[in-house]
Amino acid sequence: MSVPDYMQCAEDHQTLLVVVQPVGIVPEESFFRIYKRISAVSQVNVRDSQRVLYIRYRHHYPPENNEWGDFQTHRKVVGLITITECSSAKEWPQTFEKFHLQKEMYGSTLYDSRLFVFGLQGEIAEQPRTDVAFYPSYDECETVEKRIEDFIESLFIVLESKRLDRATDKSGDKIPLLCVPFEKKDFVGLDTDSRHYKKRCQGRMRKHVGDLCLQAGMLQDSLVHYHMAVELLRSVNDFLWLGAALEGLCSASVIYHYPGGTGGKVGSRRAQGGSLSAEAGNRHRPGAQEVLIDPGALTSNGINADTSAEIGRAKNCLSPEDIIEKYKEAISYYGKYKNAGVIELEACVKAVRVLAMQKRSMEASEFLQNAVYINLRQLSEEEKIQRYSILSELYERIGFHRKSAFFKRIAAMQCAAPSIPEPGWRACYKLLLETLPGYSLSLDPQDFSKGTHRGWAAVQMRLLHELVYASRRMGNPALCVRHLSFLLQTMLDFLSDQEKKDVTQSLESYTAKCPGTMEVITLPDGLKLPPVPFTKLPIVKSVKLLNLPTSLRPHKMKSLLGQNVSTKSPFIYSPIIAHSRGEERNKKIDFQWVQGDVCEVQLMVYNPMPFELRVENMGLLTTGVEFESLPAALSLPAESGLYPVTLVGVPQTTGQITVNGYHTSVFGVFSDCLLDNLPGVKTNGCTVEVIPALPRLQISTSLPRSAHTLQPSSGDEISTNVSVQLYNGETQQLIIKLENIGTEPLEKLEVTAKTVNTKEKLYGDFLSWNLEDTLCQFPLKPGKIATFVVNIKVKLDFSCQENLLQDLSDDGISVSGLPLSSPFRQVVKPRVETKPLNPQESSKVGDFSHVKSQQQWECYFKIGLKNLEMQNFVPSTKEKKHFGALFTCQSVVLATKKLQVPNDLCDSIRRILKGCKAETWFAACVAKLWWEGTCWILLPGLWNEF
Repeated sequence: MSVPDYMQCAEDHQTLLVVVQPVGIVPEESFFRIYKRISAVSQVNVRDSQRVLYIRYRHHYPPENNEWGDFQTHRKVVGLITITECSSAKEWPQTFEKFHLQKEMYGSTLYDSRLFVFGLQGEIAEQPRTDVAFYPSYDECETVEKRIEDFIESLFIVLESKRLDRATDKSGDKIPLLCVPFEKKDFVGLDTDSRHYKKRCQGRMRKHVGDLCLQAGMLQDSLVHYHMAVELLRSVNDFLWLGAALEGLCSASVIYHYPGGTGGKVGSRRAQGGSLSAEAGNRHRPGAQEVLIDPGALTSNGINADTSAEIGRAKNCLSPEDIIEKYKEAISYYGKYKNAGVIELEACVKAVRVLAMQKRSMEASEFLQNAVYINLRQLSEEEKIQRYSILSELYERIGFHRKSAFFKRIAAMQCAAPSIPEPGWRACYKLLLETLPGYSLSLDPQDFSKGTHRGWAAVQMRLLHELVYASRRMGNPALCVRHLSFLLQTMLDFLSDQEKKDVTQSLESYTAKCPGTMEVITLPDGLKLPPVPFTKLPIVKSVKLLNLPTSLRPHKMKSLLGQNVSTKSPFIYSPIIAHSRGEERNKKIDFQWVQGDVCEVQLMVYNPMPFELRVENMGLLTTGVEFESLPAALSLPAESGLYPVTLVGVPQTTGQITVNGYHTSVFGVFSDCLLDNLPGVKTNGCTVEVIPALPRLQISTSLPRSAHTLQPSSGDEISTNVSVQLYNGETQQLIIKLENIGTEPLEKLEVTAKTVNTKEKLYGDFLSWNLEDTLCQFPLKPGKIATFVVNIKVKLDFSCQENLLQDLSDDGISVSGLPLSSPFRQVVKPRVETKPLNPQESSKVGDFSHVKSQQQWECYFKIGLKNLEMQNFVPSTKEKKHFGALFTCQSVVLATKKLQVPNDLCDSIRRILKGCKAETWFAACVAKLWWEGTCWILLPGLWNEF
C-alpha cells in the first residue's frame, strides 16, 4: 500500500468502505450533489437486531490499497455505487458496459454494487432491477436515500455470512494463510505442516474474524478475538500481524471509551449495545483490561465459533492508558517492515487523535514527530500537500499552534513548488492565510494597537512578504497593496531603515496601478480583509481644536434673565449622567464655531521614516453637521520631531460637530485615521457647537492710524488705533464707515464709549454721536455701507494729586489712540504734555498783573481729605492765612495769580495730609476750561465721603 489515508481514525475500523464514482461524463457539480446525499446515510440500524452498521464513503480510492483488505478489513472496498447520465436507449448498452468494467476494478472484494442512471426514460427505465436505479433528472430523485439504505442492508447480509463462514470454518489443519501483498513471495516453499505455520494461520484468522465482528457491530466478540489473536501471533513472532491485532484491540477499546468518535466529526456515534453500557462505569477501573482466555476456545480443528465463554470472562477492554501503550507497541512492530510505512503512519495519526481526546499533548507530539520521519515512497506534490496539511491539523488539535502553522506554511509553499507545471497560487495564498493565527498574526490592524507586540516579528514579516508575493502571482494588486500596507503599519518598529525604503518603494509601484482604499476586501471564501489606515505615517501626538480668529469670534448677547442665572442641574448627583461626566470634562470646548467660517484644528505630528515623508490630501473627518474639509499637503523631513500641522474646514450647517480623526494619502494609500484608534493622543476635546452664520462688519475711519497702541490686547477684542491732536476746547468730527462684508444682514448696532484709566489719572468723556440717521439704514444688507459721525470736543477738568498740580501750566492736550471695533467701543487715553515753569513768577500771591501765560485759565481743584483722628485738626496761623475757615468744614476760595501753587501752600497741603493720616484719600479731576484771567482753587474741608 503506497497511498496513506491521513483522515483515518480508530473508529474507521468498524466501517464498511463504499466507493462512489461517476461513469462516463457527469457534471462535477451534479455528481457531488448526489454524493453528498449518499454520504449522509452513514449509519443504518440493522433490522431485527440491535446492531448498527457504519459506512465510510470515498469518491476516490487507489486499487492497490484494496489489496490490503485481508490485513485490515476496513481497507477493503465492499460496495460500489456509480452515477451516470444516459439520455437515450441507444446509449444504455454502452453505459451498462462501463458499469461492469468499473466493478472489475474492485471485483475481488465487492459485496454488492449499484448504478444510478439520470436522464433515461422509457421502456428500459420501467424494467424493475435491483442493481440499477433510474431517475428522470437530478432534481427528481427522492428515493436515493431509501435505495442506499437497502444497499447497505444487502452489504450486511454478505458481511454476516462471511463472518459466520470464517468463524465456523472446520477445515482442520487447512486454515488459509492470510497475507499482505509483499509477503506472498516470502511464503513460497514454506513448510505448511509445522506447528509454527498453523499457529500463524490461526492467529491471522482470529484477527481477521475480529475485524469482521467489529464491522458487524459485535464489539465484545471482536475484543475476544483480538485478545486471542494477540496471544497466538506473539507466540510465533508474527510481528506485522501482531501489530495489526494490537491496533484492532486499541480501535475496539477506543470505540467503547469514546462513542462520539475521535476524528472530530460532527455528531456522535450511538452506544454499542446494552451489554457494554452496564460496564461503562468500570471502563477506567485499574486492571480492567485483563482478559482471561479459555484454552478450550482454541481447538485442534480450528476456531471455536462459540465465544460466549470468552465474552463472559472479558473483564473490560483496554483502559485509556493501555490503549496508548498498545499503540506504541503496534507502531514499533510496523516499523520493522519497510513496506508497512503507510500502516505505521496511519497508526500514528490514529494514536494522536486518541491522545488529543485525552488531553495528552506532549505524548501526542511524540507520535507526530515519529510520523514526520516515516519514509514513504516518492510522494507526489499533491500527496505532500495533504500530508503537511494533516500534520498541521493534528498539531492544532493538540494545542501546538506555532508547529501547526509551520507545517501549514510548508504545505502552502508546496502548492507553488517549481516542479509543478501550473503552480496553485490561490491554494498557496489560502493556506498562508490559515497560518496567521499560529504566528500570533491577525490581518486586523486594531489587534496591534492593544498592548505589546505578540509573536516573532521576523517570522511575521516573512509571512507577510510571502502573502504579498502570492497575491502578485495571483494577479490581484489590491491584495498586494493591502498586505504591504499592513506590513508597513504594524511592523514599522521592527523594520530597518533599508527595509523601510524597500517596502515603501514596492508599495508605491503597486499603488501606481491600484491605489489603496479604505474599503473592505472580501475574498472568494468569504474572508474579509479590513482596511489598514496609516496612523503611523505620520504619527500624531496631539489634536487641538482652535478658536476662531478674534475678529470672527461670536459674542453672546446678554440674556434677559441676567448673568447670574445658572443652567446647571439642581441635583448634586444623578446616576443617569454619572457615567459620562468624565468624558464631558475631557471633551468640553468653551468656544463655538460659526457656520460658513473657516475653522482650524492643530495636529502635532512627526515623521518616523528615515527619509522625507510626503503627505497629500490631509483633511478632517467629522460627524454631526455637514462639513467641507479643505485638504492640505505637507512634506515632513526625515525623523522630523514634533511638527505643527493645521487642518481647516468650513461647517455648512449648525449643530454639534465632532472631530473623529483625519484622512491622508501616503504612498498612494488613502487612510481614514480615527482618534479612538490612536494610542496616547492628547486632545482638548473633540466636540464643538456650530452656531448659525453671523454678520461681519468692517469699520474704517476718517482719521489716520496711530503708530502706538493704547494697551495690550486682551485676546477677545479687535481694535484699530487712530490718533488726533487737539487743543483744549477744540472740536473735530470723526467719520466712521460701516461695511457689511458678510453674507447675513446686520440688524443691530450699539455704540459705547469707554474711558481708560492710566496711572491713576481719570479723564472726562469728550465724545458724542447721534445714531438715528445711521439706524435708519438697518438692517444693513450684505455689501452695503453705513456711516455715522462722532464729535470729539476737548473739555478737561483737572483734579490732581500733589505731584500733578504742576500740570496746570499745560497749554494744550493731545488725544491719541482711538480704537474702533465691533461692537463699537471707544477707548480714549489723553496724553498730558507738561512744560517747565519759571519758579520766580510764583513769589507773589494775589497779584493778578504778573500772570504770564499764553492763555488764561480758571481751574477748580477739588481735593477731598479724610481725617482719621477722633478730634478735629487745628491749623497753624500760617495755614489759617492761606485757607481761612477751611477746617470748619467750610469751603474757601484762595486766589492766586500764578498757575503754579506756591511752595508754602504745597508744604501746608503735605502737612495737612500727614497730620490727617490720610492712608486713603481721593483726588478727582473734573476739568472745566474758560478763557478767563484768574485762577481759583476750591479746597474743601475735612470731607467724610469715604
